[in-house]
Amino acid sequence: MAALSAWFWNERFWLPHNVTWADLENPAPGVEYPKAGHLFTALPLALGIFVVRILFERFIASPCARSLHIHQGVGRRAQPNAVLEKVFTSITKNPDSRHLDGLSKQLDWEVRKVQRWFRHRRNQDKPSTHTKFCESMWRFTFYLCIFTYGFQFLWQSPWMWDTRHCWYGYPYQDFLIMFIHHLATVSLISFSYVNNMARVGSLVLCVHDASDFLLEAAKMANYAKYQRLCDFLFIVFSVAFFITRLVIYPIWVLNSTMFESWAIVGPYPSWWLFNVLLLVLQVLHIIWSYLIARIAIKAILRGKVCNDVRSDIESSSEDESASPTEGFKTSPHPSKGENGTNGHCASAKARAQNHNSW
Repeated sequence: MAALSAWFWNERFWLPHNVTWADLENPAPGVEYPKAGHLFTALPLALGIFVVRILFERFIASPCARSLHIHQGVGRRAQPNAVLEKVFTSITKNPDSRHLDGLSKQLDWEVRKVQRWFRHRRNQDKPSTHTKFCESMWRFTFYLCIFTYGFQFLWQSPWMWDTRHCWYGYPYQDFLIMFIHHLATVSLISFSYVNNMARVGSLVLCVHDASDFLLEAAKMANYAKYQRLCDFLFIVFSVAFFITRLVIYPIWVLNSTMFESWAIVGPYPSWWLFNVLLLVLQVLHIIWSYLIARIAIKAILRGKVCNDVRSDIESSSEDESASPTEGFKTSPHPSKGENGTNGHCASAKARAQNHNSW
């Protein structure tokens, strides 16, 4: 175990040349550097945030949803049937034609009735619009607060205006102000925290938090059926996403981590790994941007609704009238300010959800 620990914490991998862990463990009086053990503080913090979320959704988001006439609806429930329930829970939730024919003969039901039962049964497990609105309102509030806090701090930081300050004096940089901000991330930020890339990590956070709350605002407008507001917010989100991910991130962040750090600090093994991960993230940015743009263009050109993939709300009439390849459906309810592009923000969220972790 000692040998494994020594291999994992090899100073020549994590730190620049001529720097050791001992240098960071014994700072001058009044100076504090990050330690890997600090990351465990994220566990109780995550629990605290979870409790705050429950209280927020119950006492703030839920009343807001009701004021917008988004109520806790009770959908149509499937009639109790032991045979179909067993198939649903242990075999498949979406039976193919072979299963449907077999169940139809076994129960002496029409195939369409079996299909309807499975549709109603699937819908029982889907979150209601009220629930999704409350979730989006929580994420909107959380993302907005985190972004505002981070931007306010970075505005007063020299590395906001000159990214070379991320590397001056590295790795001997204070971390206390950045500590809470770093606890909001898990993956690459944890990596940056261990080898004290706190300053450049804060820049990455700022870039990635800039558009998240806009998408959640668009989703809330969509759930409340304020379609013109939804479309406007989705356009603003898309523009912000493209600018931050495809322009600011490579020019501002990658330029600093790959070129300015090379000139000021020099490369070392964990430097290479960190930059490879950031480049992988940039590839994901390009993919997500393409998917968001494609969804937005399709929604505008077709003028029809793309469902939220989590809702899976299917009426019996849809199976009778819709073709199997139809991916867009008109809304069954009149909307406030309807202009024919309802729902695209929700589908974009399904494809861009992974970027929230950064």
